[in-house]
Amino acid sequence: MRLRYLQYRERLRVPLMLAPAVFVLTALFGFGMFLGAARSFGWSPYRDDNLVTFEHYRAIFENRRFVSSLVLTFQIALISTILSMIIAVAIALVLRHRFRGQRFATFVFQVPLPVPHLVAASGVLLLVTQSGVISRLMVAMGVTQTPADFPVLTFDAWGISIILTYLWKEVPFIGLVVLAILKGIGPQFEELAMSLGASRWQRFRYVILPLIMPGLLSSSIIVFAFVFSSYEIPLLLGVPDPAVLSVFSFRLFNDPDITLRPQAMAASMVLAISALLFLLLYRRLARKTFG
Repeated sequence: MRLRYLQYRERLRVPLMLAPAVFVLTALFGFGMFLGAARSFGWSPYRDDNLVTFEHYRAIFENRRFVSSLVLTFQIALISTILSMIIAVAIALVLRHRFRGQRFATFVFQVPLPVPHLVAASGVLLLVTQSGVISRLMVAMGVTQTPADFPVLTFDAWGISIILTYLWKEVPFIGLVVLAILKGIGPQFEELAMSLGASRWQRFRYVILPLIMPGLLSSSIIVFAFVFSSYEIPLLLGVPDPAVLSVFSFRLFNDPDITLRPQAMAASMVLAISALLFLLLYRRLARKTFG
C-alpha cells in the first residue's frame, strides 16, 4: 500500500509543481479570450442594451483589407515554416558529422536564438533596403550603378524581408531540435539501411525522416503559430496595406472611431481561431503523410 502511495505521489509531483503557473497562464489567457469574444459579439460594460450580434464579423469579412490581410498572414506563415523546415534539416544533417570547425559552426548556427525578433528585424532593415549595407557594397563593387538598382526587398507586398527575418530566427530553433534527435539516434540505422543497398535518398526518406518527424513536426507547429500571430516584425518591415492580420487588428483597435473596436476584437478572434484551425489541419496532414 505504501509503495502504491509513493508511486502515485511521484506521478503527481510534477503536475502539482506546474499547477500554479499553469493556472495563472490559463486564467489570464482564458479571460482575455472570453473578453475579446464578448466584445466581438457586441457586449460592452458601458452599455445597458447588450445584444449578441454577428454584425461585426459580417463587417470585417466584407472589408477588402481584412481579407487581404488574412491571405497575406497565411502566406507568410506557411512559406516561412516550410522554408525553415527544409533549411533546418539540411543544416542539421551537415552539423551532425564531425569535421574541423564543427563546434564553431554549431555555435554560429545558434547565435540568432537569443536575439530579439525586433532586433533581428532592425538588422534586416539596415542590410537589405535599397539604401542599406548590401546595396551600397554592390554599388562600391560595381555590380549596380545606383542604390536604386538594388531589388526592393523591404516594404513590399510579398513580405520578402519579413520572411527573411523569420528564416534567420526560426531555422536555428528547428535545426537544433532536429540536430539533437540525429545525435541521439546515432548512425546505426543508416548503416543498416546502407548494408541493405538503400540509396542516400532512400536512407533519408525511409530512415532519417520518420525518426526526426516528431521533433520536426512539433517545432514547425510552434513556428507556424508564432509567425501567424506575430506583430512586431510585420509592423516594422511590412507595408500599410495589405498588413498582416495582427497589425490590421491593432490599427483598427486604435482607430479614433471607437465604434470600430468590436470589429478589431472580431478580427483578433478570427486570427486566433484561424491559427488553431491551421495548426490542427497542418498536424493532421503531416501525420497522414509521414505516418
